Amino acid sequence: MAKYLILIYGDERQWAAMSPQELRQRDEAHHAFSVAAGPAILDGQQLELANVATALRADPTGRLAITDGPFLETKEAVGGYYLIEAADLDEVIALTSGLYEVSAGHSGVEIRPVVEHG
Repeated sequence: MAKYLILIYGDERQWAAMSPQELRQRDEAHHAFSVAAGPAILDGQQLELANVATALRADPTGRLAITDGPFLETKEAVGGYYLIEAADLDEVIALTSGLYEVSAGHSGVEIRPVVEHG
C-alpha cells in the first residue's frame, strides 16, 4: 500500500461566501469520502485561512526571513488535506472524485504520492 496526500485548494473568498446549501453539500461530500475511505484515512484536517500562515525563507546568506501570511500571492490557497493509504492512484482518484472541491469551479484537489524513505 502506498500513501497519498490529497491537497484541497480553493479561493478563500469564495469559500467564505458559500451559502448554507453549498456548505451542506460540501460537508456531505466530505462525509461520504470519509465513509468510503474508512480506515484508509490516516489523517485529515481543515486548515486555518492563509492570512494566518507563517512563511520561512532563508536569503542567499542564510539569514532567516519570517513573513506573516503565505509566501506567494495566489488566488488559491490550501484549505485542507487528507493523508490516505491506497493500493494505487486509480483508487485515490475514485475516492477523491466526489469531493465538493473537485467540481466547485473555484477550487480543486491535488493528489501527491508520499515518498517512503527506508
